[in-house]
Amino acid sequence: MFYRENGQFKTSYRSDQQIFPILQDRWAIGLLVAFAAIGVPLLASEYLFRAVLIPFLILSLAAIGLNILVGYCGQISLGTGGFMAVGAYAAYNFLIRVDGMPMLGAIILGGVCTTVVGVLFGIPSLRIKGLYLAVATLAAQFFTDWAFLRIKWFTNDSASGSVSVSELSFFGLVIDSPVSKYLFCLAFVVVCAWFAKNLVRSHIGREWMAMRDMDVAAAVIGIRPVYAKLTAFAVSSFFVGMAGALWGFVHLGSWEPAAFNINRSFDLLFMVIIGGLGSIMGSFFGAAFIVILPIILDNLTVAVGLSTATASHLTYMIFGALIIFFLIVEPHGLARLWSTAKEKLRLWPFPH
Repeated sequence: MFYRENGQFKTSYRSDQQIFPILQDRWAIGLLVAFAAIGVPLLASEYLFRAVLIPFLILSLAAIGLNILVGYCGQISLGTGGFMAVGAYAAYNFLIRVDGMPMLGAIILGGVCTTVVGVLFGIPSLRIKGLYLAVATLAAQFFTDWAFLRIKWFTNDSASGSVSVSELSFFGLVIDSPVSKYLFCLAFVVVCAWFAKNLVRSHIGREWMAMRDMDVAAAVIGIRPVYAKLTAFAVSSFFVGMAGALWGFVHLGSWEPAAFNINRSFDLLFMVIIGGLGSIMGSFFGAAFIVILPIILDNLTVAVGLSTATASHLTYMIFGALIIFFLIVEPHGLARLWSTAKEKLRLWPFPH
C-alpha cells in the first residue's frame, strides 16, 4: 500500500512529463544514487571495486549506447566492441599528442571520434536491415581489430599494439585509487543515463521507436529514415566510445586490441537482450547479470572442485539458455519483469 500515487496531482504539463512521475520512484532513485556515492565507498572492498563495480558501471554505459541503437531504433549491431576500441585509442591519442589535454576532454573527444566512425558504418542501414545489417556492422569489428594491430600510429608505434596510461587526473584530483575510479565512473554513468533517458523520451526518441516498429509507416507519416537511423548510430556510438575510453583508462590502464574483440560485442548484445530491449533500466540489469554471473560460477566451481574451463563453458551455456528463454517467454527482458512487479505492488493487497 505504500507504493501508491493517490493524492499526487499533476498541475502542469511539465510535472506530468517527469522522468519519474511517482514520488516514491523519485525518492528510491535518489536514495540509490546517494547510497552508491556515499555508502558503497565506505563499505565495499578493493576487490569489489576492481572486479565488480567499476566494470559494471562502464559496461552499463556501453549497454545504454547499444540499447539506443538496437532496442529503441531496431538496428542490429555486432560491432560494439570495435566502437569501444575506437573510443579507447582515440582518447589515448588525444591524451598523449595534445599538450595539456585533460582526461575528461580526451574521453569526450574519443566519443566524438567514435560517433564519426559509427555514422560511416551506419550508412548501410539506409539500404539494408536485419541479418545483412548485422554482417555490415560485424565488418566494423574486424576492421578496427586490423587497424589497431597494423597501423602503428594509433598505438604510438607500439610493436604489439599495447598501450598504457598513467597519472589520471580530473580537475587536479588524481584518480589512482579504486574508490576514486569508481566515483569518477559513477558520475559519468549517472549523467549519461539521465541524458539518454531524456533523449529517448524526446521527439527524436519517438522517431527511433517509430522506425523500429514499422519503418515504412514511419516514412509515410513524415519521419526521415536517413536522419532517424544515422542519429541513432551517432548517439549510440558516442556512448559506446566513451565507455571504451573509460574501460581502457580507468579499468584496464594498459590494453591491446584483443581487449575489445568480438566477444565484447557479443557480451554487450547479451546484456541488452537479457536486461531488456528498449529500456535504460534494462541496460543496468543486463550489465549486472553479465558481470556477476561469471564470478558466481567461478566461486561455485572452485567449491565443487571443477576446472576454470568448465566454469567458462557453463557461463556460455547459461547465457545461451537465458537468451532463448527471454526471446521466447519475455522479449523485454528483466526490465519487463521489474515493471510487472511494480504494477502488482501498486495494486497490492487487492486482487488483480
